[in-house]
Formats: sequence, structure tokens, C-alpha cells
Amino acid sequence: MHPMINTAVKAARRAAAIINRASFELDQLRIGRKGPNDFVTEVDQAAEQAIVDVLRTAYPDHAILAEESGASANLHDENDNVWIIDPLDGTTNFIHGFPQYAVSIALQQRGQITQAVVYDPNRNELFTATKGAGAFLNDKRLRVAKRDKLADALIGTGFPYSDLSALDDYVKMFHLMTQKSAGLRRPGSAALDLAYVAAGRLDGFFEKNLKPWDMAAGALLISEAGGIVANFSGESDYLYKGDVIAGSPKVFAQMLNVLAPFA
Repeated sequence: MHPMINTAVKAARRAAAIINRASFELDQLRIGRKGPNDFVTEVDQAAEQAIVDVLRTAYPDHAILAEESGASANLHDENDNVWIIDPLDGTTNFIHGFPQYAVSIALQQRGQITQAVVYDPNRNELFTATKGAGAFLNDKRLRVAKRDKLADALIGTGFPYSDLSALDDYVKMFHLMTQKSAGLRRPGSAALDLAYVAAGRLDGFFEKNLKPWDMAAGALLISEAGGIVANFSGESDYLYKGDVIAGSPKVFAQMLNVLAPFA
């Protein structure tokens, strides 16, 4: 395993320990709101700090882009190494004791995501990828599903909450994709949904208005597992545009054909 992945795994496990302890005391959580249906807890903040501490100890010159604390002071064009962190993807699920959430950590080097970790503390499932070296679930090599027809495919998605004006378009997309696929699922953690595409548990995924920390790690997992990730126009600038379609190659192409009008 790549040394940087080892460090990211250490950071993810340290954050997961905080999350797991707190999961037994949900009634004592202090919960705040960043916006409509957008929650943050002291667990998100403590888990993020644990991740940052591990990464800064190992790589003090690297920049940080994290969900709760934002960008570090040294995040600029000249910094070749940026860690993109979501300490608890699926906070709303966590608050309700719904066991679908994860820690997501990715390393961007010179504009390319090169290392990825998504860790599910509920199932002790560790998804990792290094650019050019494949994607893994624990020690098992991952490949995207082999289904070649959208009509047979199980597709993951997410509902808008930060931009409720987009809801009308989402209803249209849900209607189309429900008709054209075997089923839609909305578990509530984009990082895990993308990891599940890499693992072949989902055949595809789409969502709009995501942040880089929602999808950076999951996107590398998919590409290293033989899948495709792009925006709704089929282009590669999804990470900071926020709109993403991902899937196995043939299912991806069919999803893109259905969803391109919503780009």
C-alpha cells in the first residue's frame, strides 16, 4: 500500500473511533445547522480535527480543503498537494442512528486525485485507491459491475437540500431514471454511494450540487475500478462544478444520454 494511503487510513480510523464512540450517545450530541437540512455536530468537527492532525504531522507542507474548517491558509495554486476531507459524510444519517455514513479522504496532486480512502465504520469496510494501482475493499480488488443495460441497473442518487430551486429538475430526473433503470436508491452518503459503484453494488450514480469533499475519494475509486466519472455534459471538470454522473462504462453512457438535458 502506498505510504500516503497508509497515512490517510490511519487518519480515517482515528476519526472513525471518535464517530463510533459518539454513536452510542446520540441523545447527547450538540447539533447545529449550516443551512436547510444541512447539519453539523461536534463529532464532525472533532473527527475532522483528528484527520487534520494526522495529515499535518506526516505532511506539514500539504494544504487542506475540509468540509467543516474550509481551506487552509497555504491552499493556493503553487501548492501541489491538497488533502480533501469529509470527516463524516452522511451527518443527517448519523444523527438519526441510520448506519449509512463514512469518512472520506482524498489527495489531490497537481490537479489530479491520486489517493483515496472511504471508510465505513459501521461495517468496517475500508475502500482505498491509488491512481494507476487499482481500487480495493479491504484486501479485495474492486471492479465495477458488468451489467451493460440501464434497464437492468441499480442507480444511486441524492436529493437537493442546499439548492431547493433545483427540485423541479430533480423530480424530472427521478421520473426518467425510475422508468429507465431497475431502481433508484438514495442512502444519503455520496462518498459511500460512489464507493458502492466501484464495488459493483450500484451500477451508477448521479447527483448535482455536490462539493469536492463529497466525491473526490469516491471518484478515484470508480476510475481505478474500471468505471467512468464525468459531469452532466460528459466532461471531466465535475469535482469543482459539483454535478456528477458515474458508472460502469456502458451504463454510464446510457445515463449520460438520459441526463445530458439537465446539464
